[in-house]
Amino acid sequence: MTVFSELRMRPAAAGRWGWDASNTSRLAMAGVVIFTLLVGANLATPLYPLLQARLGIGSLGITVAFSAYVLALVSTLMLAGHWSDHIGRRAALLLAVLTGLAGGFVFAHADSLPALCAGRALQGIAVALATGASSAALRELLPERPEWASRFTLLASAGGVAAGPAIGGVLSLLPGATSTPYFIHSLVLLALLVPLYLLRARPAIKPAVAPRPLKALAPRRPSVSREARGAFWLAAAVGFLSFAVFGFCLSLAPAYFARIVSVDSRPLIGLLSGLTLGASALSQLIGIRSRFAVPAGLAVLGSSVMLIAAAAAWSNPWLLIGASLAAGVGQGIAFRTVFNDVAGKVETSRHAQIISTVYVITYLGSAVPVIGLGLATAAYGLEGAVAGFVVVCGVAAGVLAAVTLRQSLRTA
Repeated sequence: MTVFSELRMRPAAAGRWGWDASNTSRLAMAGVVIFTLLVGANLATPLYPLLQARLGIGSLGITVAFSAYVLALVSTLMLAGHWSDHIGRRAALLLAVLTGLAGGFVFAHADSLPALCAGRALQGIAVALATGASSAALRELLPERPEWASRFTLLASAGGVAAGPAIGGVLSLLPGATSTPYFIHSLVLLALLVPLYLLRARPAIKPAVAPRPLKALAPRRPSVSREARGAFWLAAAVGFLSFAVFGFCLSLAPAYFARIVSVDSRPLIGLLSGLTLGASALSQLIGIRSRFAVPAGLAVLGSSVMLIAAAAAWSNPWLLIGASLAAGVGQGIAFRTVFNDVAGKVETSRHAQIISTVYVITYLGSAVPVIGLGLATAAYGLEGAVAGFVVVCGVAAGVLAAVTLRQSLRTA
């Protein structure tokens, strides 16, 4: 099928040549696309102090720009999270890459807070279009190994978010610190368009019905089967809490961490900002099978987050590093377990839609609490606001750990 026939949801003309890629190549492509888009969406983390100085905006402005990305992502997941079921995974990923290119261009040339928000919003749309498509593609390519499909999904996602700040910090040392990282990233996205276009796409899992195929793309009311409902809400709750912590790491954490380690090196600050997410990504390679994995992971997450504030109070960079790594491992194990549970209970034909809905709630954790943190920073200062934020996150993690522990003991 050609890309254009996929987008029109019509059969392609017979005899069209295409790259009949192996399952391994398709797995790699699905993972690389979401990884690369998330790298681009998080290149800005170590650049925020530079943007604050250049554009004359405060901490609240940074949280608004960050939240523009998340809110656009969430809105697109709600409106178009099911599109790849109808237009095909390849077409959805290609649209995501094109939108990511536009977002990077706008952000690189932003000269005001509204322009910054517009670039971030386009990046959010790109990530949303790729999220459901890549997750569903990985699940379809590994039908006999659903747990590994979930692991690859989270590895690519968390890995991209973790790598973004570190790569952004290194590239910011080049001339044009706030624009060069996006120009280089755009070249990578352009290179990805070639194999995506040449790929011989597989038919959509739910082809649209003539004569009104576009009706299939209309927004859908989120719904979950009764069998998957409990797993869905647990995954959404753990995801919301996890991304509240991630949102802090990717927005106000650079300034906060800089005060703890007493340095202004953008590569180092970018690396510190991505530690928690990097540990979360690597934890997907750890094979832990226990009914107590979720409560244990949440307990580690909650205690580690509060230790981050303790590291600031004691000006202890080693405690900061250790707590950040432990928080990522705890989050990664807990979220992988609940994510895999809901993915395994959802029918294949609705996988992209339901997983997108999980991410709607999950990504709201990166927006709502972070906006509140920005407002608190303006009122109480960065240290006071972060101290209150980590206490709330720690208590929430403790409550979820107690609830899941009780459920685990019941099934013993």
